[in-house]
Amino acid sequence: MNYREIHIGSMIQKLVKELGIESSRICNFFNIAESEIDLMYKSKTQDTETLLKWSKLLEYDFFRVYIQHLILYSPQNSKGSPDNISKKTSLPSFRKNIYTKEVVDFILEKIKSGEMTKIQVIERYKIPKTTLYKWILKYTE
Repeated sequence: MNYREIHIGSMIQKLVKELGIESSRICNFFNIAESEIDLMYKSKTQDTETLLKWSKLLEYDFFRVYIQHLILYSPQNSKGSPDNISKKTSLPSFRKNIYTKEVVDFILEKIKSGEMTKIQVIERYKIPKTTLYKWILKYTE
């Protein structure tokens, strides 16, 4: 099984450094001490409210990291899959349609390596046939 480890705290810390945001600004924004910020950087996970605040402060959608993970590494549909569950609930249902460069590269590598056929990619990841062929023309030639 392919699995990509997500350590959101280190990702946040990296972006803070890249953006050059001072610790005092972060402490004021969260209304906490610098030692608590350091603990967040060391934490593999963040609660959703905290992650939303980081997303706002750094103007970066950290939730998309998890969405990409679901797109790339979720199991194929089966009776217990999230796609089937969403049909039975009042919660909103979402298509897997967030095609970032990372997702496109991942998909094209599956085809290039022979791990999956184009048809398998289309069926598993619910990518429209025309979209896949546009990617192939744009990125592999």
